[in-house]
Amino acid sequence: MPASSSPRLSIGSLSRATGIPVETLRTWEARYGFPEPERKPSGHRVYTAASVPRLRRIAAALSRGHRASQCVTASDDELDALLGVTPGGPAAAMPATTASAVADLGAMLEAVSVFDAERLTRLLLDDWARLGPMGFLTERAGPLVQHVGHEWSAGRLQISHEHFVSERLTDVLRTLRLPFDARAGGPLVVFATLPGEHHGLGLQMAALVASVGGWRVLYLGTEVPPEQVAATAAETGARAVALSVSAVSAGPESIARLTWLREALPARVALFVGGEGAPGATPGIDTLASFERFGQRLGILSSAR
Repeated sequence: MPASSSPRLSIGSLSRATGIPVETLRTWEARYGFPEPERKPSGHRVYTAASVPRLRRIAAALSRGHRASQCVTASDDELDALLGVTPGGPAAAMPATTASAVADLGAMLEAVSVFDAERLTRLLLDDWARLGPMGFLTERAGPLVQHVGHEWSAGRLQISHEHFVSERLTDVLRTLRLPFDARAGGPLVVFATLPGEHHGLGLQMAALVASVGGWRVLYLGTEVPPEQVAATAAETGARAVALSVSAVSAGPESIARLTWLREALPARVALFVGGEGAPGATPGIDTLASFERFGQRLGILSSAR
């Protein structure tokens, strides 16, 4: 459909169609001239729906760690190139087809079964180099944890195997994050879980996503009182707080703590919550369904500074 006959959207509708906050769209319009508005006879701005695919591609490029000044002003060919490269590392997005990227987990499960830390570490690092950050998390680290949990539930592995994988993978994630942390110059994001939530592996994965995107990470760990999270965010001038909630700790008490924390944080501080126990739509809380979505939201937030 040519742009001239494309439907027109309000800025709110454009925001909902792309996942990009209204304030960010306005900032890009003022700084970079895109998205370019048209004016109705009433004087209200409207935007062509034809701009939606490009805005979604820009958001995807931001999630790979590129700057808004690069992405918003890029030509289509330049945007294609940005979508294929992550600054400082391999491509961060999952390939369009993951069939060739999903390798057999058998070798890793075999290493787990005999507590072979050296082999498991080597296999993880090999896949990090092959798949890139986001592919590593979504196609290797996450599925590995799920498979081990399934094998434990089926009685084929012991709880000691599950703990072994968790500790080994945590060590690997911290190691992988170090070089990104060393050169991070973006805004600060505080990572923690609230009381009653002792699972921190998903939080470590999310911290890696932030570091790859150039954010500075302040990792507080698990079971931190919400008043301490709020105080730390205020003291450090954090731009965002990221929490993980597992299905085990989900419930009314968890929602009450999250609601209290949202009210205690300044409005400018984004509150991200991920994990199987993350609440549904809650005012002021950005509930995340995937690491890729988290990276995208961080990229958009960073560009709106």
